[in-house]
Amino acid sequence: MALAGVELDRAAAALLQRIAESEPLRSGELAARMSVEASHITRQVQQMEKAGYVTRVPDPDDRRAQRVQLTAAGQEAVDRIREASRRGMQMALADWTPEELHQLATLFHRMVDDFVARAEEDVALSPRA
Repeated sequence: MALAGVELDRAAAALLQRIAESEPLRSGELAARMSVEASHITRQVQQMEKAGYVTRVPDPDDRRAQRVQLTAAGQEAVDRIREASRRGMQMALADWTPEELHQLATLFHRMVDDFVARAEEDVALSPRA
């Protein structure tokens, strides 16, 4: 986060990126998607709101509720985080040979495919409520 110039902890930065990838959501929905307690999301949203990265907007489905929405400053922060991550990956892999990079890509794709297959098996085997 320091390289990106974003003064957020890792958890808040991950949440900021999740918010950037979706439409505005309620805090409870964000908590469910991140598999954390709602109180964690509330604290992180408050931190990001103070930094100007997010704002709360009325929920069009329920005027009593609010959704969390990325601001322009939040999008800039997400862009900087992604660029810093990309540069870090490039530096880490700079000395790898083309063959090693190919092997990494092959194994990574295999891992993702296996993960998806296992997740689909788990869903198929889980009891329906």
